[in-house]
Amino acid sequence: MEHIKTNIKTEYIKLDQLLKFTALAESGADAKDMVLSEMVLVNGEICTMRGKKIRSGDVVTVEFEDETVQIDVGAE
Repeated sequence: MEHIKTNIKTEYIKLDQLLKFTALAESGADAKDMVLSEMVLVNGEICTMRGKKIRSGDVVTVEFEDETVQIDVGAE
């Protein structure tokens, strides 16, 4: 499992924006497809809301076919 640690400067970041920011999604359309395909978990639960507010302390996991990537979100 690959781990990515990222910090946000604001109160929250939307899930689709986080996927683009960490380069796991190349575009907004890719991020939307990932979320709707139930590949994305937020704090261990499948999330199908691409506008979900991700805050410091949240853990986002993306399950690709051949690997799993975990994003640990912190505050700056």
